[in-house]
Amino acid sequence: MDTTAHAFVVAIDARLESGVHGGVEQVIIGLAHGLSGLVGPERYVFVCHEGYTSWLAPYVSGPCRIETTRPPLRRYAARRFPLLAVGRRRLLDALRRGAYEPPPVPHSDGTVEQMGARVVHFPRQDGYLTDIPTIFHPHDLQHIHLPEFMSPEERRHRDVWYRTLCDQAAVVSVTSHWGKGDLVENFAVPAEKIVVVPLAPALGAYGEQLADREPHDIIAELGVASPYALYPAQTWPHKNHERLIRAIAMLRDAGVRVELVCTGAKNQYFPEVQEVVSELRLDDQVHFLGYVTERQLQALYAGARCLVMPTLFEAAGGFGPIAEAFSAGVAVACSNVTSLPEQVGDAAIVFDPYDVAAIAAALSRLWTDGDLRLELTRRASVKIRAFTWDRVARTFRALYRRLAGENLNDEDRSLLERQTEF
Repeated sequence: MDTTAHAFVVAIDARLESGVHGGVEQVIIGLAHGLSGLVGPERYVFVCHEGYTSWLAPYVSGPCRIETTRPPLRRYAARRFPLLAVGRRRLLDALRRGAYEPPPVPHSDGTVEQMGARVVHFPRQDGYLTDIPTIFHPHDLQHIHLPEFMSPEERRHRDVWYRTLCDQAAVVSVTSHWGKGDLVENFAVPAEKIVVVPLAPALGAYGEQLADREPHDIIAELGVASPYALYPAQTWPHKNHERLIRAIAMLRDAGVRVELVCTGAKNQYFPEVQEVVSELRLDDQVHFLGYVTERQLQALYAGARCLVMPTLFEAAGGFGPIAEAFSAGVAVACSNVTSLPEQVGDAAIVFDPYDVAAIAAALSRLWTDGDLRLELTRRASVKIRAFTWDRVARTFRALYRRLAGENLNDEDRSLLERQTEF
């Protein structure tokens, strides 16, 4: 029985500029799915930009609703296109002098205050200043660890905005103990302010499972033939597609043919990745499908022999595809970097993502050893049981209640005591 006494509003900021389901979108979808199933006095309002709600609407029901605002065009342009904000000459001069200053974190536009929100949740790496207690997710500090993959202005922007929003937050949420330690070490965020809330597989929020024959038919429509190794990731440099492709070529030359299927948006770095595919004559073996729908992604997991994830850096979103593979019964080989060893434990093969031969050796073991795949999927199925969106939602509800000054029930207290357990 719910023992909280008063209804109150929690504002969850989902003001994204697109509905392509990357890591942040999947977190918000999963949270909406989990919160929609809860019973209690709280009301959860997902604040979206006008015209960008269709990606989230199917997952919002019950105590949840969507409220829209107009995109702040000038602020959006200034953040993503600093040339427009300060002028080319001034920006280049500032960069030469190392004096570039990003636009400051803005104050709230009044939306959350007008709706009477008592807690504001920023599940994306963005936000604004408000007197309402906030929860902030700095999903990763990649700009500190791999600065070569970002421009000077993007690194400076991340540093200023993330620090400001962490300082403001009543709670800073991360998904791993590694991520917590990273914030303490690099941002000096007090450890007692950080909570570890492991997220759940996005597939768990996508509704009904596919019927028996559907995966086969969907995979055929995509032009893919089983068996294949799956890698769902946009073509960002840190996702390390190039070394994976070279590992595929190394295996081919050793007599082991591995088909590779990659999903995720083909961004501005894709031509460089495709050039490697062509150079190594792997066009008939490596397939980039681009963005796929939820049902197509479910089908691709169902037909995969294994998932391989050679990423160079992850802190939050990177565990998403691995958790999806765990829940779908797909064996995993992944990088031994950042939070991944902690999150996968003994349920996956890990390798050095900078070593092409190590990637090839791990993938070869997984591809050719059926007994190994069965044992890994058995371990993974045990591990993933605790990772549900219902638990994520109930944990955040307990945090919302605490920040709003509401009484906690026994379940709330238990969840907050156990929220660091994996």
